[in-house]
Amino acid sequence: MRQSGKAVLNYGEGKMVEFPVLGGTIGPEVVDIRTLYGKTGMFTYDPGFLSTASTQSTITYIDGDQGILLYRGYPIEQLAVSCDFLEVAYLILFGDLPDRQQRDKFVQTVMRHTMVHDQINRFFTGFRRDAHPMAVMVGVVGALSAFYHDSLDINDPRQREVAAYRLIAKMPTLTAMAYKYSIGLPFVYPRNNLGYSANFMRMMFSVPAEDYTVNEVLVRALDRILILHADHEQNASTSTVRLAGSSGANPFACIASGIACLWGPAHGGANEAALNMLEDVQKQGGVARIGEFIARVKDKNSGAKLMGFGHRVYKNYDPRAKLMRETTYEVLSELGLGDDPLFKLAMALEKIALEDEYFVSRKLYPNVDFYSGIVQRALGIPTSMFTCIFALARTVGWIAQWNEMISDPDQKIGRPRQLYTGAARRDVVPIEKR
Repeated sequence: MRQSGKAVLNYGEGKMVEFPVLGGTIGPEVVDIRTLYGKTGMFTYDPGFLSTASTQSTITYIDGDQGILLYRGYPIEQLAVSCDFLEVAYLILFGDLPDRQQRDKFVQTVMRHTMVHDQINRFFTGFRRDAHPMAVMVGVVGALSAFYHDSLDINDPRQREVAAYRLIAKMPTLTAMAYKYSIGLPFVYPRNNLGYSANFMRMMFSVPAEDYTVNEVLVRALDRILILHADHEQNASTSTVRLAGSSGANPFACIASGIACLWGPAHGGANEAALNMLEDVQKQGGVARIGEFIARVKDKNSGAKLMGFGHRVYKNYDPRAKLMRETTYEVLSELGLGDDPLFKLAMALEKIALEDEYFVSRKLYPNVDFYSGIVQRALGIPTSMFTCIFALARTVGWIAQWNEMISDPDQKIGRPRQLYTGAARRDVVPIEKR
């Protein structure tokens, strides 16, 4: 961070105050307004923090206008093609891609932590079988702090590192357990001789009565899903993790808060919503009736929504969507599902949206959620588990952002201000006179 100039604010009658302008490595400059209240007695008003940087970070950079996503400076297009998820996890956590020795040690350490305390198994019986898996995940991840007391001291860098390993390693196990519990099948314990994604798929889909065969094409597809969702700058759930962490809360509680935020349909539930939209259109006639659906989307009074298009940040083609589109082709080809009606419908919908002036003028490009739901469906993952997979992937970003926040000497407990519009001061009238 460097000071690149000054910004002048004129307010009141001839009053003027200066603020430093700060520049990062790349991206827009920011006006440092930390002293605004002290100098002027005023706050800024920025609902949704559309123009406010709450922190400085070295982890992820997004240029929404250009469709750029970088992890620690590396383009997502290169990472998704050249690296596996744990290599990317190492990069996000430690700042650089590992060499072979570092990678092997990191993988070994993560895989040694895949088991969960046996008493955690009993937690699941306290949930109804039809409970949403995300409700289960919020509970069991938060409960990890009750079992791993030796990694709760946030002021100890070593304990923070152990907590990071535990969270990254145990999230696949807990996610698979949530799924198995929901369908009434026994839990499958991890096999640490398998890779991260292969191990997760085995825990999800194998049964004790049969051998499980790893399909490398499908494992790579899941690995790519995890890479593409590993971090995404200061989004709602990441900001929630940072806000919870700013109070000094333990890392397991902070990640549970991120899971709770991710559960919202406007955030992590978007891929589930996109797949549900495609299934609804398919039931109404599929590709043959797609024109009618598009007409309803354009009609503000119809209530129809085009899910999986557009993004809060990206005003160009989401770079993750291009990669997920390729993965979709690979998975459907491997499984012999090239004629999958939902995929054909998705392609037809994409073509219309990319050519129709209504969508082009509004920059409603396909985002990663548009394709990831189709891929997960092909892998055999039910829609109720989509957001759990998202949480599994995003955990590495959350823990890296949390650790960065803890290590930042400028960090203070989060305390947004408000513009009060309620009643002015008034006196209480005795109840008999009201």
